[in-house]
Amino acid sequence: MMTIAQLYQHYIKSRLIATDTRNIIPGSIFFALKGEKFNANAFAADAIAAGASLAVVDEDKYARDDRYILVADVLETLQDLARHHRHQLHIPVIGITGTNGKTTTKELLYAVLSQRYETFATKGNLNNHIGVPLSLLAIDERIEVAVIEMGANHQHEIAFLAEIAAPTHGLITNVGKAHLEGFGSFEGVKKAKGELYDYLKANHGVLFLQGDNQHLIEMERQRKVDKVVRYGFSDSNAVIGKLERANPFLQITWHLQQGVSHTVDTKLTGSYNTENILAAVAVGNFLGLADDEINRGINSYTPTNNRSQITKTSANTVIADYYNANASSMAAALANIAFIDAEQKAIILGDMFEMGDESFVEHQKLVEMACTIPAGRIIFVGKAFSEHKRDAAEFYETTDLAIQALRERPIMDSTVLLKASRGMAFEKLMEHL
Repeated sequence: MMTIAQLYQHYIKSRLIATDTRNIIPGSIFFALKGEKFNANAFAADAIAAGASLAVVDEDKYARDDRYILVADVLETLQDLARHHRHQLHIPVIGITGTNGKTTTKELLYAVLSQRYETFATKGNLNNHIGVPLSLLAIDERIEVAVIEMGANHQHEIAFLAEIAAPTHGLITNVGKAHLEGFGSFEGVKKAKGELYDYLKANHGVLFLQGDNQHLIEMERQRKVDKVVRYGFSDSNAVIGKLERANPFLQITWHLQQGVSHTVDTKLTGSYNTENILAAVAVGNFLGLADDEINRGINSYTPTNNRSQITKTSANTVIADYYNANASSMAAALANIAFIDAEQKAIILGDMFEMGDESFVEHQKLVEMACTIPAGRIIFVGKAFSEHKRDAAEFYETTDLAIQALRERPIMDSTVLLKASRGMAFEKLMEHL
């Protein structure tokens, strides 16, 4: 059986990995992964026919000749290959996790660090037990710094991903009530995310800490990481920032302790993104970027993929934030729409998924919070929200029923918050706003 070191010699010839026969580039190594509803072993021959140099399989009957590498487990082999490759890289690797904001923070870091360094960052949402190995194997010898996003929905997942990615630096954006079915409780979320701190502590890494977040402060105190760089809003932090304006794009000021103050205009909405911006400032400054390089990077970043993305339609300004949702991100989005300076506002919220036993209470809290915000229309969509009907708002059990209501009574000349879990398919509402 081929060793990981031998397989690595094949990998460095092309540095191309494929897990889908539709994306084969000649010379790729194809990994025949399995899932609940698919077995890519059956497509190994198709991968070879499409130009793959090797196909890694874990079932005897698909290993036809010496172009097929038979292993005990394809996924474990992919992870082991990524781990081996990571240890050949002698560059800073920044690991990011958190309940909310990790993708935006990752992209801000990429925008900032790219001003000086050849930078790699996780593409899209490849942040799990498959995505992290694929991300690492996409890093070549040109890269000077890497930003790796790590997601989790159960205990020990961050510890496993950190062991593969081996971050030299890391940060947790925040901890909140998400994936409670997998984590069990908010304390379970803190324990799982804190596995990144555990890794940094054990390996003498550098931690970037939001120094005004009491949950993160407590988590760090429990571990006493050797090197901590604090950012936030109070004077005790190394990087100190302030939100100056949000109408709806953010303008912030920031400075180092005893340093000159800088003002930065961004293309981001959401007051909660201020601390994500400050994280990028802190990392950029620590890695030696000049102040103007940091500001240029922040100013250049434009959000996509319906994460705090502002879309101007013919009728309204829509804050499209329906890629995902949980209790803490919903509350932050409502606080932001309340803060925004706009003549007319509308709020449309959809159900949150994976909330477990806390679903009823958390949806109720959000209804109560939303109904305190002055807005022309407040609309809740989904069965979970519909359990908490109030006269001050509209409730529809499905997205299609909400669409019908918008057709009958269009929202016009408003700043509209559109937020829900991905499964609510809120993109269908856009053409009616």
